[in-house]
Amino acid sequence: MTTPRTTTPADPSTSGSRPLPAAVLWDMDGTLIDTEPLWMAAEIELTSRFGVPWTAQDATELVGSAMVHSAGVLRARGVDLPVPTIVDELTASVARGVARQVPWQPGARDALQTLRAAGVPLALVTSSYRPLADPFAVAAGVFDVVVAGDDVTRPKPDPEPYLAAARALGVPVERCVAVEDSRSGIASALASGARTLAVDGVQHVADRPGLSRIRSLRDLTLDVLRDLAAGAVLEVPPTR
Repeated sequence: MTTPRTTTPADPSTSGSRPLPAAVLWDMDGTLIDTEPLWMAAEIELTSRFGVPWTAQDATELVGSAMVHSAGVLRARGVDLPVPTIVDELTASVARGVARQVPWQPGARDALQTLRAAGVPLALVTSSYRPLADPFAVAAGVFDVVVAGDDVTRPKPDPEPYLAAARALGVPVERCVAVEDSRSGIASALASGARTLAVDGVQHVADRPGLSRIRSLRDLTLDVLRDLAAGAVLEVPPTR
């Protein structure tokens, strides 16, 4: 197991000769922005309206899930609304929260800007729908491609979203690095063939063959990405 030498974003002017990934494919919720509390609050408001018990553990289990799956779970638990209406209400609630202030994860903006400066193509690959994904992508101002949950037939954990992003960028998915935080998203990225990097999040993710780990995007350097592009499986720093 390789341990990178640095723990802060590298200067692209001293980036060295090893190749960077053909692209970096980014999950949004929980990875780049801390929207999980907003999703949980939206779920609690909706379930409370219908007198449905809903716990933090219930909410955690839905992290990274496709919107129609989450809405289906809420409907099955007693939220007496059509699935599309549940999706729309949850998305609108979270979009309002993000519009008030983008809740960036530590190191996320620096990581994106470092990669943009280094000329690495970037895609946003999210289970959230366009009404949330598009305003965030505009605010971030760095993504070449956006693949939202309502753009695909088979959402995460199916590999389709990551395959679609690589195809839209015109690069082989096997030469891309995907950055994720949830079980569903990690399964999607690994199944696509992308080099997959898990960032610690609210959901426990078990070790899987080929899965690299990092505690914070503050530790995501160009050297880390070069190692991943070369096929290394990294743990930076060692997790619990």
